[in-house]
Formats: sequence, structure tokens, C-alpha cells
Amino acid sequence: MLRLYLLRHAKSSWNEPALKDFDRPLAPRGWNTAPLIGEYMAASGYQPTCVLCSPARRTRETLEIIEPQLPGPMEAFMNDSLYHAEPRAMLELIHAMPSRCRQLMSVGHNPATQELAVLLTGSGERKLWQSLWSHFPTAGLAVLDFDSADWSEIAPRSRHLIRLIPPKALQSRGKA
Repeated sequence: MLRLYLLRHAKSSWNEPALKDFDRPLAPRGWNTAPLIGEYMAASGYQPTCVLCSPARRTRETLEIIEPQLPGPMEAFMNDSLYHAEPRAMLELIHAMPSRCRQLMSVGHNPATQELAVLLTGSGERKLWQSLWSHFPTAGLAVLDFDSADWSEIAPRSRHLIRLIPPKALQSRGKA
């Protein structure tokens, strides 16, 4: 079995209009919500063995906040193609991941992260599925399981959506 975690970067800052989009850092809200997702992942036993990350500053900062909260090491793959990637291009990057990466986390941007989750999800709890279609928040996490031996085997509409975790739900549970 393979598990895919699709993580949208935490809230980024727009305070410096002269910065290139690629160089935008996290906003204070991003620094506050990213740890909630890391804590949730650790408490839920979610342990990516590999991470595929966009090299944009806000995605790297999101990963830097989450990674220390997870118990095991992760092999990191930074890929320029994830920045402004289309969902099908993201899927091709995932197809190329080594089979030793049994639990893979992709840290990327919207709308591609949301569109990839929709592309891969063929079923799931109705409320979760509707949430996925309508909104994928910053620092949101989707969890999908695949009954495949290799990443190259996963296909559109082939998976059941296991979880969709918005940071706001974690804050409302008193985990802030």
C-alpha cells in the first residue's frame, strides 16, 4: 500500500509587493497554522518517508516547520517543476518517485494541489469530497491511500479520500 499526503503551503505574506512570487515568505498566520498540521500528522501516526517539495520559499518554510514534529527522517526531493505545475505534471512527478517512498508527501501550491487531489479521488465520505471540491485551504492536508506497489501505477479517480484536514478544524478542537 502507498499513502500520499497532499499539503498546500501555509498562508504566505503579501507585505512586500516588490518580492517575486517565488520568494514570498510565510505570513504570521502561516507560522501559527503549519505547526498544527505537523502536530496532527504526528498524533495520527502519519509519517511520510519522502517529501516532494516545490522550491518556493513558502513551501520550504512550511516543510521546515512540519518536519521536526514528525518522528522519522524524510528523504527530500526539491523539484522546480512543482512551482506552478499543472495537476497532470504533478502526477507525472509522483509516478517517477522511487518505490522505497511508501508514504509520500507533496508540498505545493494551489490550485494544482487541490486539482490533483480531485483528479486522484474517485470516492470518499460525501462531506469530505464536497469540501475537497469547494476549497483546499492554506496548510490543508489531504490523505489518500493506494492499493499499488509502485507510484507509477496510480491513476486518476482510483483512490478513496481518507482525510481532508483544514487547520481551522484543528484550531476549533483547542489545538491552537
